[in-house]
Amino acid sequence: MIFSDELVKWYNQNKRDLPWRHTTDAYMIWLSEVILQQTRVEQGLPYFYRFAENYPTVNHFAAAAESEILKLWQGLGYYSRGRNMLKTAQMVRDEYGGKFPERYDDLIKLKGIGEYTAAAIASFSRNEPKAVVDGNVYRVLARYLGISEPINSTAGKKLFQATANEFLNKKNPALHNQAMMEFGAMLCKPKNPACGICPVRTGCYAFTHNATTSLPVKLSKLKIKQRYFNYFLFVDGDKILMNKRVENDIWANMYDLPLIETSTLLSPEELFALPETKQYFGDKPETAAISAVKKHVLTHQHLYIRFISIAKQPIAIKPNWVFIKVENLKNLPLSKPIFIFLDNFLN
Repeated sequence: MIFSDELVKWYNQNKRDLPWRHTTDAYMIWLSEVILQQTRVEQGLPYFYRFAENYPTVNHFAAAAESEILKLWQGLGYYSRGRNMLKTAQMVRDEYGGKFPERYDDLIKLKGIGEYTAAAIASFSRNEPKAVVDGNVYRVLARYLGISEPINSTAGKKLFQATANEFLNKKNPALHNQAMMEFGAMLCKPKNPACGICPVRTGCYAFTHNATTSLPVKLSKLKIKQRYFNYFLFVDGDKILMNKRVENDIWANMYDLPLIETSTLLSPEELFALPETKQYFGDKPETAAISAVKKHVLTHQHLYIRFISIAKQPIAIKPNWVFIKVENLKNLPLSKPIFIFLDNFLN
């Protein structure tokens, strides 16, 4: 197929030198694929090296504590990926004798591994003829073929997978998949694609119809939840009062500060008048400082965060509030806004 041949030719001349492209080890490929989900290569690369160094085999990974995984993951976001990876590694250890599966049919059964990741690992580790469809591939196919079906609709997902299967070079699927993904990441980019140097632009619908900005089509389904976090900072000598988060919320099992969440943005006076605030911090908390409200953006949530430094210990403490030595904070998995705040506060 001319399309595939041109992309592979472009790939061989322009591909980035990335460590997971020098191995067929399914475990290392799995590491890279999960780390790079929703993450730019430049951001994910240091995390890949960090995990590969700390856990050179899947059995090393399976033996790790969840807190260790979350600490290494800190700053990467989508922390459920890290927790699912631990479950996957333990499943591979217990059910596959510590040998990471290479076949698609085995991979798809593992926790946290969907069709895309299973296809990528199977393709790159054993050259199994499975078309890998990620955001880059969606974009390339939508623009080249002029597909207007939304990429996040049920019909769209089926159509793009079927189309990718048709375009797949069955003789060398691994190279074809890598070329498609790299082409979308480096040349057929979401904004300002480099159409002027594109090797397949003459056959591209979007190029010939001036439709690069309108393709691919994506349905807007995202509902953003607004949340208001009021964090209380109390330091007692060499110890700081921390909060271990629950499992059914963002940053599950990670640490932040004692928190009172409100449904709207309150003034400090309104916050201090709440029964919950009085229950833990008294009628008139003695404050040392109150920060400005800062916005922290997550995929499905916008957090409005305020930090309140108090001079006296709370009059009551929740079961999940614990005193931690300041020197031990470096060992705790912290949410990004807490890490940044404490790093600035303590240094």
